[in-house]
Amino acid sequence: MLDANKATLYSGAARGSEIAFGVAAQQYGITEVNYTFEGHAPERTRGLRTLSLEDLALKDVSLHYVSRLMGRTYPDEPSFQHLLQSICWQVASGREVFVIGEIMSDGTVKGGTGWGAEFAKICNKPLYVFDQAQGEWFRWDNRWVGARNVCISRESFTGTGTRSLNETGQHAINQLFERSFRR
Repeated sequence: MLDANKATLYSGAARGSEIAFGVAAQQYGITEVNYTFEGHAPERTRGLRTLSLEDLALKDVSLHYVSRLMGRTYPDEPSFQHLLQSICWQVASGREVFVIGEIMSDGTVKGGTGWGAEFAKICNKPLYVFDQAQGEWFRWDNRWVGARNVCISRESFTGTGTRSLNETGQHAINQLFERSFRR
């Protein structure tokens, strides 16, 4: 188990999973860094770090590349580009990544959360996804492999996921923190 006083959660303060990760972190006394940017309306204010345009530019990513990689079409708007860039900051900052969402048949994760999972793969970060539809944790090992008793094993970690957090996903986050940290 990790010492919560030495841990840092990197997230984005969005509705759903990111709020739940933040609430759990706060209950355990874990430091939070929640990346946001001008024009973004975070749902959580603890540990906010507003990224400047220069900060965002450091994590610039081609929308065409992301769309092709994910097999989806995304809006070509500055606010969406900033969202992708802030997700890159979240993933790059943590030493392992935990996502709440749904794994699609093509191996990507549903929604905007999917870019965070794909970027974690590109960065070769340990990646875990709790699939709310299946009610199970999976880890990435060049394919999705079922995982039991998933724990946070590094003091610096990323927690992100769907805005449509359900009861099963909430329970998964709570159990993840209980298995990982001493109070």
